[in-house]
Amino acid sequence: MLSAFRRLSKSVVGTAIMVIILLMILIGFTMQDIRSVFSGGMGMGKGTLVKVGDERITERDLDSAMRRLLTDARRQDPEATYATIAGQFGPLLESLIDERALIAFAADHGFVLSKRLVDAEIANLPQTRGLDGKYSPQAYAQFLSQQQMTDADVRRLLQVALTQRLALAPAIVNARVPLGVARPYASMLLEEREGQVAMIPAELFRAGLNPSDGDLQSFYAQNSRRYVVPEQRVLRVAKITAENAPGAAASEAEIAAYYKANQATYGGSETRVISQAVVQDKKAADAIAARARSGASFVAAAAPAGLSPEDISVGPQTRAEYSGIAGDSVANAAFSAAKGAIVGPVRSDLGWVVVKVDDIRGASGRTLAQAHDEIAKLVSANKAKDALTNLVTEVEDRIDGGSSFAEVAAASKLPVVTSPAISAAGSSRSDAGYRFPAELAPALKAGFEMAIDDDPEIVTLPNDSGYALVDVENVVEAAPAPLAQIRDQVRQDWIKRKASDRARAVAADIAAKVAKGSTFEAAMAGSSVKLPPATPLKARRLQIGQADPNIMAPLKMLFTLTQGKSRMVADPQGRAFFVVKNNKITPGNALSNPSLITQTQAAFQQTASDELGAQLLTAMKANQGIKRDETAIAASKQRITGPGN
Repeated sequence: MLSAFRRLSKSVVGTAIMVIILLMILIGFTMQDIRSVFSGGMGMGKGTLVKVGDERITERDLDSAMRRLLTDARRQDPEATYATIAGQFGPLLESLIDERALIAFAADHGFVLSKRLVDAEIANLPQTRGLDGKYSPQAYAQFLSQQQMTDADVRRLLQVALTQRLALAPAIVNARVPLGVARPYASMLLEEREGQVAMIPAELFRAGLNPSDGDLQSFYAQNSRRYVVPEQRVLRVAKITAENAPGAAASEAEIAAYYKANQATYGGSETRVISQAVVQDKKAADAIAARARSGASFVAAAAPAGLSPEDISVGPQTRAEYSGIAGDSVANAAFSAAKGAIVGPVRSDLGWVVVKVDDIRGASGRTLAQAHDEIAKLVSANKAKDALTNLVTEVEDRIDGGSSFAEVAAASKLPVVTSPAISAAGSSRSDAGYRFPAELAPALKAGFEMAIDDDPEIVTLPNDSGYALVDVENVVEAAPAPLAQIRDQVRQDWIKRKASDRARAVAADIAAKVAKGSTFEAAMAGSSVKLPPATPLKARRLQIGQADPNIMAPLKMLFTLTQGKSRMVADPQGRAFFVVKNNKITPGNALSNPSLITQTQAAFQQTASDELGAQLLTAMKANQGIKRDETAIAASKQRITGPGN
């Protein structure tokens, strides 16, 4: 092939053909560039979904935000998936646009936050502090790993929060709403309406509905997303407990050594009954000591110095206790003297101290033989704890060395339990009676946070019950359950849908007749099933928020209709349809209820602050300009949340 091209290029005609081919290639590249510039991305760059001023929102930004949102959702519902939070995709993207608009506007107007300010906010996060309560780089790194965020992600979030606090909040604080503005709305809350409502329950239309196999297959295909089974995992767990690492029993030498090291606990402490005289002058102290040594009672010896019996009585003291009163030098001297001895004067922080040892009481502790069994149990428990710690360290070292879960478990002789395919809640679709052991809850949580190719992880079990080594053996991706497994459920859903369609058709027919002036009784008479009679409906607008959820939908509809009009509304839970007619409107007058005006004013002031903030953000976005790649956004949503969401 190459030789043919070389021969062609040597002729005049061949050279001309080669030039034409090269020109066509260049034109193709040029047209491709033009198409990329004028496509939906408008030259925003690969991976960019939205551009706000000089700020960009990329697919990675949206992925990270949706992942954090899913993590939050799983705290409430462990089986939540991206499909569960699909409805929050749009609001989340709008919130990211608001954040970028705020940052871009602040940067354009010289409102730049220093790195030191953001650093201080990071240091103030409780999750970034170590055991000493101070900022710890290791704690921060662990926090980033747990949240699956980078340092740049955290700094951007803090930058947004600080900018909102310093630039946005001052503009919206203390918004005021005059009473004259609040009064008409308060009067609206007192407005009263009267009408009628007819309920058409879907349950009444289930009779005779019997789907064929084709009906079920078609319904299942059209609604497969409804039957998605959340991601399931097969976990392998090996408990690491004291039973796996038996420590040797305490030896007699170890028991004796422990007894000696803890003599204060087991041997008890000597107690001395002490009297002391404290004076500031050494001559006075010498005189007290001389009188006491010459045979006078200690009370009589101290009396000339102005000391009463209460002043000199200290009572029974251990060495540690008396040291806290008189100081180490005085206590050492007093506990070195014999019973009845006069000690001192000794200089202390209180002055000159003269001491009499009135009595010596021996230690009232236990002998080694008496404490033997207790100490043996403590020493054995400590040895078992040390052995368990060594075993955990050994397991960690093997994992760090590249050993697999099976290799580590075999080498350390750990019993392994393999779960069936389970959800994040610990239940199994294949075994309705199975529940992941509650005492292994940390292993379940870790197992669903790991990737299938991650190294096995050691988790701490509650109540000091040891540790567990957990590994992900298999991941069953979220997918619709097979029709054969959920046939009964699909059948009931099909019947419910068809019954609802029948009820809707009857309700629409009744609504049309009532709208043309027919009474409810006449309009409902032609129904193929016996329906409950229409009932009166009367309420003030103020009562909507306090109403029974079962009548909330028709009550709201009553307050959207003008007098004499009627309309059909569906029950939000799909149980029925309502036909509502508004017969009478009685305007309210809040002048008769001043407290309601005040309450409305207070509520509006918070609303006004929110509205001012929204308007300011809207102005910022208009100032910066927003470019959206709708095609890329739609593709990103489908990729994250799945088709049909």
